[in-house]
Amino acid sequence: MPLLGSGMLMTFTEVPDEHEQDFNEWYNREHTDERTQLPGFLRSRRYVACEGTTSPKYMAWYETRAVADLAAPGYLALLADQTDWSKRVMGRFSLFQRLTLQVSVDQIFGFGGALSLVRLTAPEGEDARAALRSHIDSELLSSAIDKSGMVGGCLMENDLDIANAPLVAQGQPIPTNQMVEWVLALEGGESAVVSAAANAVADELDGATALHYRFLFGTSR
Repeated sequence: MPLLGSGMLMTFTEVPDEHEQDFNEWYNREHTDERTQLPGFLRSRRYVACEGTTSPKYMAWYETRAVADLAAPGYLALLADQTDWSKRVMGRFSLFQRLTLQVSVDQIFGFGGALSLVRLTAPEGEDARAALRSHIDSELLSSAIDKSGMVGGCLMENDLDIANAPLVAQGQPIPTNQMVEWVLALEGGESAVVSAAANAVADELDGATALHYRFLFGTSR
């Protein structure tokens, strides 16, 4: 089963240890469901980093019909008017990263308990990006997900115009010298299998970093 849409919101978060219980309860009981009920949002999933891996510890993704749903007026209004619980939890974040992604390659045919991400900066120029996108689609992803125990993979590309939409809506300045980040997601049933596949892919891409997660919680419409 492929992803439910062509848009993806991905967030990376960390909180101090003493606030993790409240953080996780908020995510599971309020935040993911609140987001999934928004127009265009279809499915949400949460992950925690596998033991022994590096930061960021928590990752969540939200599948949307299109990346433009992440700049829709209703969504931007919600960002500007959070619940009291949201304000309390978000105020404790020690790390927060947010990517608004266009799914450009979707080779997912299911989802499993293990997920690895390969993060990299996109090359300069459309010709170079098209060439790398084709290489990832036809060779790197195809080879990785062909391994026993894998259930698919995808390539997602951060859309900076959509990412900056909340700042524009609030009249805040847009950071300069932003770089377009790409994320490859690889899924399977066992962490060891998925991690090995993602590490092999990362080794083939200049400056890429592999992060390894296990599934925590999900919800859908």
